[in-house]
Amino acid sequence: MSIVLIHILIFLATFVIMEGVAWFSHKYIMHGFLWSWHKDHHQKEGDSWFERNDLFFVSYAVICIALCLLWRFGIVPYGLTVGAGIFCYGVCYFIVHDIFIHQRFKLFRNANGRYARAVRRAHKVHHKHLGKEHGECFGMLFVPFKYLKA
Repeated sequence: MSIVLIHILIFLATFVIMEGVAWFSHKYIMHGFLWSWHKDHHQKEGDSWFERNDLFFVSYAVICIALCLLWRFGIVPYGLTVGAGIFCYGVCYFIVHDIFIHQRFKLFRNANGRYARAVRRAHKVHHKHLGKEHGECFGMLFVPFKYLKA
């Protein structure tokens, strides 16, 4: 197998695995011991455009940068590839979550395809709970099938 194909497979695997990482961290970290960072995303506090919840994006960015540096210095052979997969997932997450769903930038307002409606519906179900308990739909890009059917 060529080295290019290995990098492509690692990149794609990282991107797909990140949905599971996002689900896990959303359910058990954001709605768990770091609720203090995530709370203002469910219960808006003040008029600031920034939320403490944005610290999670910063955390993943630090991980990406660390992986790229570890690759650069020959410590982690596929660090750049994994970092790129995490970065690309983060970009997609940002576009879907912050731009499309929450309209932090006024774009994609009229996206009404089946997948777009399903993503919005699932996220709305998630946000119906203002507290950290009783949450559902913790993923982002892979929508539960029941929201695609409706």
